[in-house]
Amino acid sequence: MKQVEAFVRVRYKDTDQMGLVYYANYFVWFEVGRCEFLRALGMSYKSLEQNEIFLPVIEAYCAYKHPARYDDELRVVTSLKTLQEVKLGFHYDIYKLDRENKEGILLVSGETMHAFVNKKGRPLVLRKQNPFLWRMLKDISLETTD
Repeated sequence: MKQVEAFVRVRYKDTDQMGLVYYANYFVWFEVGRCEFLRALGMSYKSLEQNEIFLPVIEAYCAYKHPARYDDELRVVTSLKTLQEVKLGFHYDIYKLDRENKEGILLVSGETMHAFVNKKGRPLVLRKQNPFLWRMLKDISLETTD
C-alpha cells in the first residue's frame, strides 16, 4: 500500500465570507487522510494511544493551488513520506472531484511531520516500543522508495 484515499464534502461551515474554504480546514482534512491511512493498516489513533504511542504534529506545510468551495467533493490522497525511529511524515494531495478529469483538480499539496511520544510527551523509539508497527511502517516506506 503506497497511498490511501479518503473522501470529504465541503460543508458550509468550512467556508469563509468569500465562499472559499478557510485555509486551516485543509489541515483538518490532512488528519482525515492520516486516520484513514492508519485504518488501512488495521489500526487507529485510538489503538495507538491505548498502546501509549502518541503522534503530535511537529511540522506542517501546505501549498495552495486552487480553492475549494461549498459542496465540492474532495479526494484526500495520503502517503507515508518519511519514517525515522522517533518520527514519521505524511504527504497529502487534495483534489476536487471533476467529471472531466478522472484524477480531479489538484487543490493543495502538503506535509505533516509527527514525533513518536509517550503519554508524558517524551520521545520514544518506535522500533523498541512497538516492533510490529515499526516493521509494518518500514515495509511501507521501502515500497514508496521503489
